[in-house]
Amino acid sequence: MNSAPDILIVDDDPEIRSLLGRYLAGQGFRVQTAANRRDCQARIAQSLPDLVVLDVMLPDGSGLEICRELRARLPDLPVIMLTALKEDVDRIIGLELGADDYLGKPFNPRELVARIKAVLRRAAQEPPAPETAGMRRYRIAGMDIDIERRSVTAGDGRDIELTGAEFDLLRVFLERPGRLLSRDQLLDLTQGRERDPMDRSIDVLMSRLRRKLGEGREEALFKTVRNGGYQLVVPVEAQAATR
Repeated sequence: MNSAPDILIVDDDPEIRSLLGRYLAGQGFRVQTAANRRDCQARIAQSLPDLVVLDVMLPDGSGLEICRELRARLPDLPVIMLTALKEDVDRIIGLELGADDYLGKPFNPRELVARIKAVLRRAAQEPPAPETAGMRRYRIAGMDIDIERRSVTAGDGRDIELTGAEFDLLRVFLERPGRLLSRDQLLDLTQGRERDPMDRSIDVLMSRLRRKLGEGREEALFKTVRNGGYQLVVPVEAQAATR
């Protein structure tokens, strides 16, 4: 990036806004803050940020609903959700709605910075793995996947809607066909972070990805290996980008 990334912090706690604002600014980010849903909408309308740090609980609406709206209007805008430490349901719903990552309160600001950097790297669409470098279209089980458009089309021409996190997970498998990938590897490759022992985000995303791709109706797309991880088991046809 040529300029410092612009981060919008949406939290109704003034101390958290002040603390994160100062810390992120000290780490080289430009920072905007919003105390509620209305402020968030106004900030985004005035100046589109590079990433939104969004609290689940806001005085005039749910951060989950804001995330849903952002995904519908601005699908490429990265979102990191802040949730209460034990609210696993909110974390899972946030991922289902398309949040790129989540962080439980209380948290270390250094960890938030690491998450922000990892999400921004993914949003910049870094080059794919060497074994399929240059590939931009794939075909599996009658479905066409376009990496540039981030689209999945079923054999009958129907568009299969995936969240950003789900598409990133699918892309990891497409770029490593037939390889068994552990949950730790998948989390590192898709979200750039280590997995907490209680972290179920990959399992949740895998379950949703399997359902949306129609696994189970005709053939298994993925294999679950106990204590091993997941493996894409159908043939992958890859097509290099044309110039």
